[in-house]
Amino acid sequence: MDGPIRQVVIVGGGTAGWLAACLLKARLPALDVTLVESPDIPTIGVGEGTWPTMRETLAAIGIGEAEFLSECDAAFKQGSRFDGWVSGAADDTYLHPFTLPPAGELRDLLAAWQQVAPDQPFASAMTPQGAICAAGLAPRQRAMPDYAGALNYAYHLDAGKFAGLLARHATRRLGVRHVSAEVIGTRPGANGDIAAVLLRGGDELAGDLFIDCTGQAALLIGQHCQVEWVDRSDVSFNDRALAAQIPVLPGSPVAAQTVATAHAAGWLWDIALPTRRGIGCVYSSWFLSDDAAAEILQDYIRDKVPGADAAAVQPRRLAFRTGHRARFWHGNCLAIGLSAGFIEPLEASAIVLIELSLRRLTEAFPADRTEMDLLARRFNELFLQRWDRIVEFLKLHYVLSRRSEPYWQAQRDPATVPERLQESLALWRHHPPSARDFPDFEEIFPAASQQFVLYGMGFALPSAATVPSAAALGRLAEVRDRARAMCAALPETRAYLDAIAASQHERQVAAL
Repeated sequence: MDGPIRQVVIVGGGTAGWLAACLLKARLPALDVTLVESPDIPTIGVGEGTWPTMRETLAAIGIGEAEFLSECDAAFKQGSRFDGWVSGAADDTYLHPFTLPPAGELRDLLAAWQQVAPDQPFASAMTPQGAICAAGLAPRQRAMPDYAGALNYAYHLDAGKFAGLLARHATRRLGVRHVSAEVIGTRPGANGDIAAVLLRGGDELAGDLFIDCTGQAALLIGQHCQVEWVDRSDVSFNDRALAAQIPVLPGSPVAAQTVATAHAAGWLWDIALPTRRGIGCVYSSWFLSDDAAAEILQDYIRDKVPGADAAAVQPRRLAFRTGHRARFWHGNCLAIGLSAGFIEPLEASAIVLIELSLRRLTEAFPADRTEMDLLARRFNELFLQRWDRIVEFLKLHYVLSRRSEPYWQAQRDPATVPERLQESLALWRHHPPSARDFPDFEEIFPAASQQFVLYGMGFALPSAATVPSAAALGRLAEVRDRARAMCAALPETRAYLDAIAASQHERQVAAL
């Protein structure tokens, strides 16, 4: 068990497992990578929103953008829009876009915003992406190189189709070995590591490093390694979701952002794909029954999806624990995906954590077993911090709300707000969020993300009044000019995706 790390065994498929297989084999081709998954366990299939990091990931593993969009029924995501989170009024809406505000000192930009466009939403003043999203436009033109854009963007996708594309790419193009079998246990090594996983039927798979992608079952990190669970439900209350997939009428617009709509005890997601919309109701079982959640979901579908038969929708009910492992890498076992943890699906943090975990692993892959414990310790320190930052950022969306329902009042209870977030909010009243507050160079939610939520939800501006500089006024004028130019030059998302689908179809027919 002290020799070089050559054999990696991934237990579990889905997005986490197949992304792990593709990235490991693409970045470390000398590795022997085997993925084993049970044929009887379906993909959860509700993690349909990504972060802009996915473009780099897809490029790294060698999947073209047109192929990805076509095979995964995917669409562009340029941010998240939050409706009803502040007061619940009809005009209560703000955008968290992916494109950053202009360069410059934020206090100066805020002063310029207040002087030239105080009635304009913060995101619309700071980036052209608000105008592009409102117009339903794509963030790129088809002539651009793969994964390049006029604006920063991510994707909405069909999670089941995405896992299928990754599986085909891994096995047919990258040389990953696929074993279809149920893992029923482990064979421990002399040092407590996992020597092999045991398969139903009597076979086993030996390895040097095991990656646990078994979801909430956590067969390796939880059952074999006995790594304890850190419950975060004292901060993040939501523990249930109802998920539905609703077909859309041909030619209907494709929204450019995830829409998150608050309700009395949680929120609804609405993710637009070319052929359907993924819609779900997230809620806390402490404050809402399953039947009441189903009514909220049906009412939303009836109101928002033209032609849908809301009464006929049979949503999937998902229950989840809110929290994460105390350690993610233990011995020769690394947990990635739901086996590592889960905090509600707000802001698409689940898939980006998979990507960042794999990036860290492949950039500092253990040469042999003797250095694995040191790498594991550093990995655990980093990702415990990242989980804390995710919990804090998601909580930020709740503590600034002024809604009066018991659920929302409980979310604002200081006893449920992490201490670091309380301190940050106190500081941000006089010192706007900056890179000094978020020094991690791979920060999932950097200072700009905090700014879009804070000022989108009406957080108090810095008290010291300042006269904006000519430079700040000029930068906001540039934003307005860019928005007008992009609205004239960029295609509608529906037209872009339909053209991609037609082109891919022609290519497939020609290959027959």
